[in-house]
Amino acid sequence: MNFMTRNDFLRLMAGGLASALLARPLAAAGGYDFWFTRLRYDSGDWDVDQRMPSNVITSLIDYTTLRVDPKEHVLALSDPKMLTAPFCYLAGHKLVEFSPAERRNFERYVRNGGFVLVDDCNHDIDGLFARSFEAQMAKIFGAKAMQTLPKNHGLYRSFFTFDGPPNTGLELNGWGDDLVHDYLKGIEVNGRLGVLYSNKDYGCEWDYDWRNKRFLAEDNTKFAVNIVMYALSV
Repeated sequence: MNFMTRNDFLRLMAGGLASALLARPLAAAGGYDFWFTRLRYDSGDWDVDQRMPSNVITSLIDYTTLRVDPKEHVLALSDPKMLTAPFCYLAGHKLVEFSPAERRNFERYVRNGGFVLVDDCNHDIDGLFARSFEAQMAKIFGAKAMQTLPKNHGLYRSFFTFDGPPNTGLELNGWGDDLVHDYLKGIEVNGRLGVLYSNKDYGCEWDYDWRNKRFLAEDNTKFAVNIVMYALSV
Protein backbone atom coordinates (compact mmCIF):
# COMPACT_ATOMS: atom_id res chain seq x y z
CA MET A 1 0.00 0.00 0.00
CA ASN A 2 1.33 3.45 -0.88
CA PHE A 3 1.11 6.21 1.70
CA MET A 4 1.22 9.95 1.14
CA THR A 5 4.60 11.27 2.24
CA ARG A 6 5.22 14.79 3.44
CA ASN A 7 6.68 15.72 0.05
CA ASP A 8 3.70 14.18 -1.76
CA PHE A 9 1.37 16.30 0.33
CA LEU A 10 3.47 19.38 -0.30
CA ARG A 11 3.13 18.89 -4.04
CA LEU A 12 -0.63 18.58 -3.66
CA MET A 13 -0.98 21.78 -1.68
CA ALA A 14 -1.51 24.78 -3.91
CA GLY A 15 1.11 27.46 -3.33
CA GLY A 16 0.91 30.37 -0.95
CA LEU A 17 0.78 30.07 2.82
CA ALA A 18 0.17 26.31 2.93
CA SER A 19 3.33 25.64 0.93
CA ALA A 20 5.29 28.05 3.08
CA LEU A 21 4.17 26.21 6.19
CA LEU A 22 4.99 22.83 4.74
CA ALA A 23 8.39 23.95 3.49
CA ARG A 24 9.70 24.24 7.04
CA PRO A 25 9.88 21.47 9.67
CA LEU A 26 6.51 20.49 11.18
CA ALA A 27 6.67 20.33 14.95
CA ALA A 28 3.43 18.33 15.02
CA ALA A 29 4.77 15.70 12.69
CA GLY A 30 7.92 14.84 14.64
CA GLY A 31 8.84 12.13 12.16
CA TYR A 32 5.41 10.51 12.39
CA ASP A 33 3.42 9.17 9.42
CA PHE A 34 0.15 10.07 11.11
CA TRP A 35 -1.16 12.41 13.74
CA PHE A 36 -4.79 12.81 14.74
CA THR A 37 -6.05 16.37 14.21
CA ARG A 38 -9.38 17.49 15.62
CA LEU A 39 -10.83 20.67 14.13
CA ARG A 40 -12.18 23.33 16.46
CA TYR A 41 -14.84 25.59 14.94
CA ASP A 42 -16.50 28.62 16.49
CA SER A 43 -20.13 27.52 16.15
CA GLY A 44 -21.60 24.44 17.81
CA ASP A 45 -19.80 21.95 20.05
CA TRP A 46 -16.61 20.58 18.52
CA ASP A 47 -15.07 19.00 21.66
CA VAL A 48 -17.10 15.78 21.75
CA ASP A 49 -16.10 12.11 22.12
CA GLN A 50 -12.96 13.01 24.03
CA ARG A 51 -11.70 9.43 24.48
CA MET A 52 -12.26 8.44 20.87
CA PRO A 53 -8.93 9.68 19.44
CA SER A 54 -6.88 7.64 21.91
CA ASN A 55 -8.72 4.45 20.89
CA VAL A 56 -8.18 5.15 17.19
CA ILE A 57 -4.50 5.92 17.81
CA THR A 58 -4.10 2.71 19.83
CA SER A 59 -5.63 0.62 17.04
CA LEU A 60 -3.35 2.18 14.44
CA ILE A 61 -0.36 1.29 16.59
CA ASP A 62 -1.69 -2.24 17.21
CA TYR A 63 -2.63 -3.15 13.64
CA THR A 64 -0.40 -1.14 11.32
CA THR A 65 3.24 -0.27 10.85
CA LEU A 66 2.58 3.47 10.72
CA ARG A 67 4.63 5.71 12.94
CA VAL A 68 1.75 7.22 14.91
CA ASP A 69 1.90 10.28 17.14
CA PRO A 70 0.32 9.15 20.46
CA LYS A 71 -1.21 12.57 21.10
CA GLU A 72 -4.36 14.16 19.74
CA HIS A 73 -3.81 17.58 18.17
CA VAL A 74 -6.54 20.22 18.28
CA LEU A 75 -6.37 23.03 15.72
CA ALA A 76 -8.77 25.81 14.92
CA LEU A 77 -10.31 25.35 11.50
CA SER A 78 -9.50 29.02 10.92
CA ASP A 79 -5.79 28.40 11.62
CA PRO A 80 -3.72 27.85 8.44
CA LYS A 81 -1.70 25.24 10.34
CA MET A 82 -4.57 22.80 9.81
CA LEU A 83 -3.62 22.76 6.14
CA THR A 84 -0.60 20.64 7.03
CA ALA A 85 -2.54 17.79 8.69
CA PRO A 86 -2.70 14.40 6.93
CA PHE A 87 -6.17 13.75 8.38
CA CYS A 88 -8.75 15.87 10.20
CA TYR A 89 -11.78 15.05 12.35
CA LEU A 90 -14.79 17.33 12.76
CA ALA A 91 -17.83 16.42 14.85
CA GLY A 92 -20.60 17.80 17.04
CA HIS A 93 -24.29 17.90 17.90
CA LYS A 94 -25.19 21.52 17.25
CA LEU A 95 -24.99 24.24 14.63
CA VAL A 96 -22.22 24.27 12.05
CA GLU A 97 -21.85 27.73 10.56
CA PHE A 98 -18.36 28.39 9.29
CA SER A 99 -16.78 31.81 9.51
CA PRO A 100 -15.19 33.12 6.30
CA ALA A 101 -11.75 31.97 7.48
CA GLU A 102 -13.08 28.53 8.47
CA ARG A 103 -14.86 28.12 5.14
CA ARG A 104 -11.78 29.20 3.22
CA ASN A 105 -9.48 26.76 5.02
CA PHE A 106 -11.93 23.86 4.77
CA GLU A 107 -12.30 24.31 1.03
CA ARG A 108 -8.61 24.85 0.42
CA TYR A 109 -7.66 21.81 2.49
CA VAL A 110 -10.07 19.47 0.73
CA ARG A 111 -9.47 20.76 -2.79
CA ASN A 112 -5.72 20.42 -2.38
CA GLY A 113 -5.42 16.86 -1.08
CA GLY A 114 -6.68 16.87 2.51
CA PHE A 115 -9.09 14.39 4.09
CA VAL A 116 -11.77 15.22 6.68
CA LEU A 117 -13.85 12.67 8.60
CA VAL A 118 -17.07 14.40 9.68
CA ASP A 119 -19.30 12.64 12.19
CA ASP A 120 -22.82 13.66 13.20
CA CYS A 121 -23.03 12.92 16.93
CA ASN A 122 -26.83 13.05 16.76
CA HIS A 123 -26.80 9.93 14.52
CA ASP A 124 -29.76 11.27 12.54
CA ILE A 125 -30.43 12.79 9.15
CA ASP A 126 -32.50 15.84 10.04
CA GLY A 127 -30.96 17.17 13.25
CA LEU A 128 -29.29 20.54 13.60
CA PHE A 129 -25.76 19.31 12.93
CA ALA A 130 -26.78 17.34 9.84
CA ARG A 131 -28.86 20.14 8.34
CA SER A 132 -26.33 22.88 9.00
CA PHE A 133 -23.21 20.93 8.02
CA GLU A 134 -24.75 19.71 4.77
CA ALA A 135 -25.80 23.29 4.01
CA GLN A 136 -22.21 24.42 4.49
CA MET A 137 -20.94 21.72 2.12
CA ALA A 138 -23.51 22.71 -0.50
CA LYS A 139 -22.32 26.32 -0.33
CA ILE A 140 -18.69 25.34 -0.72
CA PHE A 141 -18.78 22.41 -3.14
CA GLY A 142 -22.23 22.60 -4.75
CA ALA A 143 -25.66 21.17 -4.00
CA LYS A 144 -24.92 17.79 -5.57
CA ALA A 145 -21.38 17.31 -4.29
CA MET A 146 -22.36 15.10 -1.35
CA GLN A 147 -22.99 11.58 -2.64
CA THR A 148 -23.66 8.18 -1.07
CA LEU A 149 -20.63 5.91 -1.22
CA PRO A 150 -21.19 2.53 -2.91
CA LYS A 151 -20.56 -0.55 -0.79
CA ASN A 152 -17.71 -1.56 -3.10
CA HIS A 153 -15.85 1.68 -2.38
CA GLY A 154 -12.15 1.27 -1.67
CA LEU A 155 -12.68 2.61 1.84
CA TYR A 156 -14.25 -0.70 2.84
CA ARG A 157 -11.21 -2.76 1.88
CA SER A 158 -8.32 -0.37 2.53
CA PHE A 159 -7.07 -2.55 5.40
CA PHE A 160 -9.77 -4.77 6.88
CA THR A 161 -12.68 -5.93 4.69
CA PHE A 162 -16.19 -4.63 5.36
CA ASP A 163 -19.46 -5.04 3.48
CA GLY A 164 -20.33 -1.38 3.75
CA PRO A 165 -20.15 0.69 6.93
CA PRO A 166 -20.45 -1.27 10.19
CA ASN A 167 -23.46 -0.46 12.34
CA THR A 168 -23.11 1.30 15.67
CA GLY A 169 -24.72 0.29 18.93
CA LEU A 170 -26.41 3.68 19.04
CA GLU A 171 -28.26 2.93 15.82
CA LEU A 172 -29.19 -0.57 16.90
CA ASN A 173 -30.58 0.78 20.17
CA GLY A 174 -33.05 2.88 18.19
CA TRP A 175 -31.76 6.31 19.16
CA GLY A 176 -31.80 9.34 16.89
CA ASP A 177 -34.10 8.86 13.91
CA ASP A 178 -34.60 5.14 14.68
CA LEU A 179 -32.76 4.18 11.50
CA VAL A 180 -29.74 2.08 10.78
CA HIS A 181 -27.87 4.00 8.11
CA ASP A 182 -26.40 1.43 5.72
CA TYR A 183 -24.36 4.07 3.91
CA LEU A 184 -21.83 6.81 4.33
CA LYS A 185 -21.62 9.92 2.20
CA GLY A 186 -18.70 11.78 0.79
CA ILE A 187 -17.44 14.58 -1.40
CA GLU A 188 -14.97 13.80 -4.14
CA VAL A 189 -12.64 16.37 -5.66
CA ASN A 190 -10.83 15.44 -8.87
CA GLY A 191 -11.71 11.79 -8.38
CA ARG A 192 -10.49 11.47 -4.79
CA LEU A 193 -12.52 11.42 -1.59
CA GLY A 194 -11.83 14.53 0.44
CA VAL A 195 -14.79 14.55 2.87
CA LEU A 196 -16.18 11.40 4.49
CA TYR A 197 -19.51 12.13 6.17
CA SER A 198 -21.21 9.87 8.71
CA ASN A 199 -24.63 10.04 10.38
CA LYS A 200 -23.76 6.89 12.34
CA ASP A 201 -22.04 8.56 15.33
CA TYR A 202 -18.83 6.58 15.16
CA GLY A 203 -17.30 9.09 17.55
CA CYS A 204 -19.55 7.97 20.41
CA GLU A 205 -19.19 4.33 19.35
CA TRP A 206 -15.42 4.60 19.79
CA ASP A 207 -15.56 6.82 22.89
CA TYR A 208 -14.80 4.55 25.85
CA ASP A 209 -12.05 3.79 28.32
CA TRP A 210 -9.39 1.90 26.37
CA ARG A 211 -9.26 -0.75 29.11
CA ASN A 212 -12.80 -1.82 28.18
CA LYS A 213 -11.82 -2.82 24.65
CA ARG A 214 -10.89 -6.28 25.91
CA PHE A 215 -14.56 -6.94 26.67
CA LEU A 216 -15.63 -6.42 23.05
CA ALA A 217 -16.29 -9.53 20.96
CA GLU A 218 -14.91 -7.62 17.97
CA ASP A 219 -12.76 -4.50 18.08
CA ASN A 220 -15.13 -1.82 16.78
CA THR A 221 -12.29 0.58 15.99
CA LYS A 222 -11.06 -1.57 13.11
CA PHE A 223 -13.17 0.54 10.75
CA ALA A 224 -11.35 3.62 12.01
CA VAL A 225 -8.13 1.96 10.85
CA ASN A 226 -9.67 1.59 7.39
CA ILE A 227 -10.62 5.25 7.31
CA VAL A 228 -7.14 6.43 8.26
CA MET A 229 -5.35 4.04 5.93
CA TYR A 230 -7.59 5.10 3.06
CA ALA A 231 -7.02 8.77 3.86
CA LEU A 232 -3.27 8.30 3.74
CA SER A 233 -3.28 6.35 0.49
CA VAL A 234 -5.48 8.52 -1.78
